[in-house]
Amino acid sequence: MSFTTTANGVPSNSTVAMMLGRRRIPIHTSFYWGHNVDILFHCWPGDSAVMYAVALILVFVMSLLVEWLSFTNIVKVKPGTSNDVVGSLLRTGLYGVRTGFSYLVMLAVMSFNGGVFLAAIGGHVIGFMVFGTMAILKKSSGLDSSSKP
Repeated sequence: MSFTTTANGVPSNSTVAMMLGRRRIPIHTSFYWGHNVDILFHCWPGDSAVMYAVALILVFVMSLLVEWLSFTNIVKVKPGTSNDVVGSLLRTGLYGVRTGFSYLVMLAVMSFNGGVFLAAIGGHVIGFMVFGTMAILKKSSGLDSSSKP
């Protein structure tokens, strides 16, 4: 497999690009800084620093949402009730949504942009601090609504 560099010095895999019959796609192999990046979609956020900031906020919010979905108990399933199957299906759906957001955050981080990496880690850390420790505090103080007195 041969690697060449594009005009901006970014290595690209010319063999794969030629086999696919497409233009050469820049492939970063280490973290880099800058707002000229493609995150999740081709040409997004593009060259605009404002759109890059929007993309970082989006990655941060997705990471925060993953943590919220990890620690939330929106759907309560009580075994033996008539809503047992519906509740289980809703919880399964929420698990699928959480997994989807987790993969989107992972794919965004795979752009190897330092800002995207820090936004993702920041969202996970803040999300755990807010939602994770709140869940731990509720359980330790006996305020958990799922426990019976």
